[in-house]
This record gives sequence, C-alpha cells and structure tokens, in this order.
Amino acid sequence: MPTDWTPAITHLSAADSRLALLIERHGHPTITPRKDPIQSLARAIVGQQLSTGAANTIWGRFLALYPKSKMPSPAAILATDDAKLRAAGLSGAKSAAIKDLARHVIEKKVVPAHLPKLDDAGVSAMLLPVRGIGPWSVDMFLMFFLARPDVLPVGDLGIRKGMQKHFGLRKLPEAKRMLELATPWRPYRTIASWYMWRLLES
Repeated sequence: MPTDWTPAITHLSAADSRLALLIERHGHPTITPRKDPIQSLARAIVGQQLSTGAANTIWGRFLALYPKSKMPSPAAILATDDAKLRAAGLSGAKSAAIKDLARHVIEKKVVPAHLPKLDDAGVSAMLLPVRGIGPWSVDMFLMFFLARPDVLPVGDLGIRKGMQKHFGLRKLPEAKRMLELATPWRPYRTIASWYMWRLLES
C-alpha cells in the first residue's frame, strides 16, 4: 500500500508558502517503502555519482549477470568474477563495495530483517561500516527503502541546488545552513526534499 503523505502535505503547505506552490504543481510524492533492503543498498552503491539514466543502465547490466533471479543472493555476488562486474559497468571500487555488502550480510553484520526496526541512528550504525556506503547512501536508504519521513540528505547535490533555488540563495548552502532553513519542514523533511528534486525539473 502506498504511504499516505497527506499529513505531511498539510504541514508543509502551511509551513512554507513557496513549497505549497510546488506541492500544487507536482501533486503528492511517490515515495513508498521498498521490499528488498539488499537490492536497495546495492542500487544506491551503483548510483553513486552517476546520472539517473547511467545508473539505471548499469543496474540493468548488473542484474543481467544473474538471469535466473530478480536479485542475486549475497553468495552469488561474492562468487562473481570482478571482470564480469567491470564489464557490466561497475568500477573497481563499486564492485568491491557490492561484494563487501554481500559479505556483511553473510557474516550477519548487516541483518536485513532488523533494519526496519532500528531508529535512523541504528540504521546508520549498521550500514556505515560497509565499504562504499556513506551518509548519502544511508540517507537514500532511509528515504526510499524505509520511507522515513524526516530525512534531509545534506550531501545530495540535487537537494543543495534545489534549496538554493527555493530560498533564492547566492551560493549552494552547506549542511549547517540547510538544517537551519529546513527547520520549518520538520518532521517531514523527506517529503520537502522530494519537492526540491522536482523543483530542479521545473
């Protein structure tokens, strides 16, 4: 079932008149919890520093290495030759990161079933030791896998550009300034962030 973001829309529209115009233009956000945490994390690794189109292409090539499954098991990922991963478009660093994620799952250092039960800090503590997963990847996981309502990804360039445009700033805001500006959006900064991405498409 899609998440009902009506309370968030009501709050944000009242808290920020300019955001209310964006909400009217773009409608309700399309953020719903995803089902496979390992797939979500692996996809976040693939998508780092890439355009959406390039990330989708490489992700498709990665999945094509495992035609018998929608998402390969951690054991299957570890057994894949690095040359095949590079041929699919993954850099050496991203290949190593996806394998490290698989290793963490096998060793039960990352327990997928536990992640939805943890608070945001607990999710970060479990995931950040994995190679290639930094604060941005954790934020994307919190937003798009767990659908947590109050995440502000201060390391995302699109959010920074969106907030610069939204607030009429002369330069890209740094993390501290972003947190200050986003205070009225709490506790729905995830939803406001979604509209910052839409603002760049306008």
